[in-house]
Amino acid sequence: MPNAKMSVVVVLHYTCHLPCPPERISNILDAIINQNEEVSELIILNNDAETDVDFDITSVKTTVIPTADITVAAQLNKAIETAKSDFILYIDNLAAEIYLKRSYIEAAQLIVEKYPRLGMLYADYDLVKNGEVKEIRLLKHHKGRVRDNQDYGKVFFFSRKALQEVGYFDESVKYNTLYDIRLKLSEKFEIIHIANKSAGSLYQVLSEGEKHNVFDYLLAGKESQKEAEDILTDNLKRIGAYLEPGEYYHKRPETIEEYKFLASVVIPVNNRPDFIETAIESVFQQTEQNIEIIVVVNGGFDDPTIKAVESYMPGGVKYNQAKPAVTLIVSDINNIGLSLDLGIKKARGKYYVQLDSDDILKPDAVAKIVEVFDSDKQVGMVIGSYEVWEKKDTGELIRVESIPVVTHDEWTEENGRNNLLRINGAGAPRSIPIQIIKEMGYFGINDEPYAQNYGEDYNLVLRISEEYRIGRIWDPIYEVVRHSGGTDHSIDQHTIDRNDEAKDYMRMKAIERRIRINEQTS
Repeated sequence: MPNAKMSVVVVLHYTCHLPCPPERISNILDAIINQNEEVSELIILNNDAETDVDFDITSVKTTVIPTADITVAAQLNKAIETAKSDFILYIDNLAAEIYLKRSYIEAAQLIVEKYPRLGMLYADYDLVKNGEVKEIRLLKHHKGRVRDNQDYGKVFFFSRKALQEVGYFDESVKYNTLYDIRLKLSEKFEIIHIANKSAGSLYQVLSEGEKHNVFDYLLAGKESQKEAEDILTDNLKRIGAYLEPGEYYHKRPETIEEYKFLASVVIPVNNRPDFIETAIESVFQQTEQNIEIIVVVNGGFDDPTIKAVESYMPGGVKYNQAKPAVTLIVSDINNIGLSLDLGIKKARGKYYVQLDSDDILKPDAVAKIVEVFDSDKQVGMVIGSYEVWEKKDTGELIRVESIPVVTHDEWTEENGRNNLLRINGAGAPRSIPIQIIKEMGYFGINDEPYAQNYGEDYNLVLRISEEYRIGRIWDPIYEVVRHSGGTDHSIDQHTIDRNDEAKDYMRMKAIERRIRINEQTS
């Protein structure tokens, strides 16, 4: 027998503040009404309190619901309460003009037949900008996709039964409605993604689009960030991956190996002779001088950075016996994690201190780091705060005033290690007892799935936070320098996706590990 006809209600917004003129909403509606597979109902959420709208649509039962001054979650619940259909196709057109392909409902119906436990369907889309079409390919969902800024598109197909089982949309959520419902649905149902190889997107989005900015999260409102943290925390509690404040902490191990220095500053570098001198000089200026500098050049034996480093070693023109010793390691493998591990193996210090080759340590950085370690034997890592600077092509360094001091204050004493699963960065600089690095299995050397010189210490940070307290320094002790040759200056979407895949895999493994930790101690 053929399958029973699937009933679908399409829900979208109307407002005079839409980026497209209100009269063009008829084009959006045409794409909905003229689907190859018939739409059962159409609900238009009127977000404009000053305008009464009416649509002369006879082919589909159409309802306009006044929804001004209520949350998106409340709007969607009103639509679901009004509708009779078993499935809800929500078009999030509050910030963009969106057109469904005419076969969308047909594709969704096949997904419903294939996946009886469907909670939500999302799909790749076309971004149309200035008349040019760019195919946007989204990442497949898995349990590690817990970032609130993960792109799941603008069109979502929900099962009413699944929504009912998770309590529908939480109307107290103001900023992260779709993030909240996605996590809730993922706990009990399948989140399915339809990918596009070529000309296979399910809808179009007319938008200007935005460039990727690694500091976007800093500019998000504190209230929105706190709400997202609460949503994730509740999710972790429900799935058994939440770590209670202070739970499982223990004292860091006594140092087995004798150390000659209090700290080892390890600097991996590749073809940056113009930057390495500034980095080394910043270590020379430290108020704590019982330290060493290990520079790992991974550009091979012809890398011009080698000569710049050798100038600070015995016999070099910039050698100063009164300053911290500089050790040079040369590798012909461009692998950041491997470089760090080679430096750690050579290190004779008690603590590793991070310094990227194009960044700068403030003079009191090492002293403040050691002070935090000395304050609590349960501290297994210290994370500082930093300023963002820009190096012009002229060589001039300018503080980027539009970006505040990056404190990563979302890393709280009570919940930081849980919230880290939502945040891409842990902060800088990072400092870890060298013995803990070795016991945890060193830095990643691109041996984790998708990792390609990115996130080499993210898994290490996650694991350390599960066993040790993370000490914080709220004053800026580091300067991140942006420049035209920097790895975060201009990142293409392929690289962004690969990096997200890498860290999301680490998140997935961390969630699985934390569930096991809680089960073993319950």
